[in-house]
Amino acid sequence: MTTNTANLRTELLAGLSTFLAAFYIVIVNPAILSDAGMPFGAVVTATVLVAGFGSLMMGLYAKNPIVVAPGMGINAFFTYSAVIQYGLTYQEALGTVFWSGVIFLLLSFFKTREKIIQSIPEALRHAVSAGIGLFICFIGFQNAHFIVSSPATLVAMTDFRDPVTLTFVAGLLLTGGLIARKVTGAIVIGILFTTVLAWPVGRWWGDASLINFGSPTLVNYTGLFSMADFSLLGEAAILGSLQYAYIPVIFVFTFTILFDGISTFVGLAEASGLKDPDGTPQNMRKSLLTDACATLFAGLVGSSSGTAFIESAVGIEAGGRTGITAITAGLLFLPFMFFSPLLSVIPPMASSVALVLVGSFMMIPLVQIRWRKADEAIPCFLTLVLIPFTYSLSTGISFGFISWTLVKVLSGKRREIRPILAIITACSLFFLWI
Repeated sequence: MTTNTANLRTELLAGLSTFLAAFYIVIVNPAILSDAGMPFGAVVTATVLVAGFGSLMMGLYAKNPIVVAPGMGINAFFTYSAVIQYGLTYQEALGTVFWSGVIFLLLSFFKTREKIIQSIPEALRHAVSAGIGLFICFIGFQNAHFIVSSPATLVAMTDFRDPVTLTFVAGLLLTGGLIARKVTGAIVIGILFTTVLAWPVGRWWGDASLINFGSPTLVNYTGLFSMADFSLLGEAAILGSLQYAYIPVIFVFTFTILFDGISTFVGLAEASGLKDPDGTPQNMRKSLLTDACATLFAGLVGSSSGTAFIESAVGIEAGGRTGITAITAGLLFLPFMFFSPLLSVIPPMASSVALVLVGSFMMIPLVQIRWRKADEAIPCFLTLVLIPFTYSLSTGISFGFISWTLVKVLSGKRREIRPILAIITACSLFFLWI
């Protein structure tokens, strides 16, 4: 992992960019898991531990510029399905996370996940990359409250005259201009500049109460130091979660993180060109082992599953190409076991600027899809749109597999379906059914 001074500076800035785009998980993950009865402060500690451990392992072992942290979506399944709907205690739910990590590890050792990735048609890989870009963009617009829910149309744009919206748009356009001018550290500068622009909201003009948990101001200083809470360490009911009734929960954890991880690795590799000579994502086997270890570790320390973060695209776009990017981000997470109040200073809209712009860069692989071939275009289109429309990577790629297989069979091209792809299609159907 050798590098010269100029490249080191780029990698460090890329790590900072990724951290600023992904740090929201330190606040959001505890907010979701606390609904399962878990202590908020303890989940903050667990979240930071998973992000630090996973990202450092990704950088040092897999040497990829990809951050690993507790995944969004799967944390909601942990709380609202596993605990609230199925009736598991949070200790049992943590046990199912642990066992899903064990399964990941076995699949990775036997190279099953690599074979799955190699069986994904190249056109679908391009569609997944662009779908992730749209997903990132949608998350960014949503976090900035630029796109809001609507009873008539499901989603709509908020009031453009609102100070919050105007601040977000100003930050978005300025950052876009800096990127277009190829300014080093443009994304970090844009995030910090948007934070400065947001400071007057609620103080000099406007009111952010409706979108900022009752606080009229967007930028808030809530303190500097808080003690780390390690009370969730070792709380997982590892043996207690090995019950027949809990097998569906373990399966969903396994399947969701499996395809979320695959989708993220493939999408980031296609968008950035970080691929090995055979076309697979760079250092895939070690990256998958890291993903598996992060999930196993998450169950032990008190969090939902760890996974590769799609927000890593922010750092990759900023020039991150080696493990130094992930190491930098991982180290930046660790102090927030004790300084988590500082996270509230940067408002969600500031990191949302980066997410929206990075989403646009991930559209590049679409030009490689043969859109005039219906047997490719239809599955790729469904994959592309269903990832953001269903708010789920695993759901979008599952429909991609199913539609690819069925369209090929119905068009008389059954021989193009590899056995592994047929198995994945069957698993995808089962996943969508349960």
